[in-house]
Amino acid sequence: MDRNDYILFSGGAPGAEAAFGAQAERFGIEEVNFGFEGHVTVRTRGLRNLNHEELKAGDVSLAYVSQLMNRRYSDTPTFRKVLQSIWYQVNAGQEIFVVGSILPDNHVKGGTGWGAEFAKLCNKPLHVFDQDRNGWFTWDDRQWVARPDTDLPRIAHVHFTGTGTRTLTEAGTAAIAALFERSFPS
Repeated sequence: MDRNDYILFSGGAPGAEAAFGAQAERFGIEEVNFGFEGHVTVRTRGLRNLNHEELKAGDVSLAYVSQLMNRRYSDTPTFRKVLQSIWYQVNAGQEIFVVGSILPDNHVKGGTGWGAEFAKLCNKPLHVFDQDRNGWFTWDDRQWVARPDTDLPRIAHVHFTGTGTRTLTEAGTAAIAALFERSFPS
């Protein structure tokens, strides 16, 4: 496949999403960042602000998400819009890459966790770089499987999603850069 065929779907927020976007731009890959009015974005390349009706299409019950993820989320309009925009990111991608932390209950920490859970529900290939363990993990329909250094994930689908924590570590930044370098060698 030609690099021109690939599209990164993300949110353009500070942290992991900004790092995914910077790498996409570096490698000449199209970028679509789903946002909404009032959302903090640092990536304006490919910014697509979702309107009220579009956000409603990605709505999900906070009670359902809270139960699914074994946590309690606040029902604020901004948080709801964040979850709705994550729905668009994951829905658009054929393969999902997340940077964050995998919790003992197999969920990913934070709002990003909803993206990972939605990817699981949609049976999409899902890879998480766990910043706490400094390694890549792939969901195999039952559990997280650690990826050895000899078999790290590559971007295999032309429409892929890159999302994750706003608190990106140096290791997380390096993992995103290395993912693109492995996937799109010179």
